[in-house]
Amino acid sequence: MKLLDKLAAFFKSNRLDIPARFERIRESITGTMSEFMVVREHSTGRVYGLKILDKEKQEFFDSRFAGLKRPCEGEIACSMKHPNVAEAYEHGLLVNGQQYVLMEMVEGRGLQAMCNDHDPHLEGEQLNLLRQMAESLAYVHDQGYIHRDICSRNFIVSRDGKTVKLIDFGLSLPAKPEFMTAGNRTGTPNYMSPEIVRRRPTDQRSDIFAFGVTAYRLCGYELPWIAQTGTGKDALQHDTIAPRDIKAFRPYIDPRLAKAIHSCIQVNPKDRPQTMRDFLTLIMGIKEIDTR
Repeated sequence: MKLLDKLAAFFKSNRLDIPARFERIRESITGTMSEFMVVREHSTGRVYGLKILDKEKQEFFDSRFAGLKRPCEGEIACSMKHPNVAEAYEHGLLVNGQQYVLMEMVEGRGLQAMCNDHDPHLEGEQLNLLRQMAESLAYVHDQGYIHRDICSRNFIVSRDGKTVKLIDFGLSLPAKPEFMTAGNRTGTPNYMSPEIVRRRPTDQRSDIFAFGVTAYRLCGYELPWIAQTGTGKDALQHDTIAPRDIKAFRPYIDPRLAKAIHSCIQVNPKDRPQTMRDFLTLIMGIKEIDTR
């Protein structure tokens, strides 16, 4: 028993005790699969974002990949080093066994809220932000992952509207055959590709579809399809009803940009840009979005 007690004490000592190390300085925000809080470290005074994963929901998600070595969210997040991806510094377990990720505190607003409000900080910056968003996702793909939850909620825009960072690797998977089989219908419904909705095999082109919806939202402030329920039923439109022309909301958009965005949300993955680098090539040379 003494040995077991020593082992238990060892593992407990290597787990994070939040009050012992941090002061909570902002109320927690509860998301779909996690809780997020802003904390200040006692010893350094540094401010961080602390993400705490819901244990039951995480275990349920991981159960879809029984027998496979899926990296945890913290491992994936800490491996990402890109100016347009929120930096994660460490990950591990809390004293109660929940997983946590300690990350930079990105000051700014969520892109979704900004689009909802038609935030004036976006006007004149959409193309700049769009390129940064595309670069961030291209980087994630280059690292060998599928993000699986690209949407306006998972991009944070700086207060001046000039820079953007991608967040949240809670649903991310390695871009390997064993993780891309049919059946894994997870993500944000209004951004889901038809192959995810229909439980077909997926790959990084599913992210490209979701990116196209996000780009449409950024440039037109609307979604390509009318959101009626906010559930998976909305996503059933994505291969049965044609998307609304973005020019209906942004009449003076550069035709090349409109075409590039619509190419991302094609039903057949073969008809989309095959990589995010291809998308960046499509919008090369476009200088601005006409804000009239």
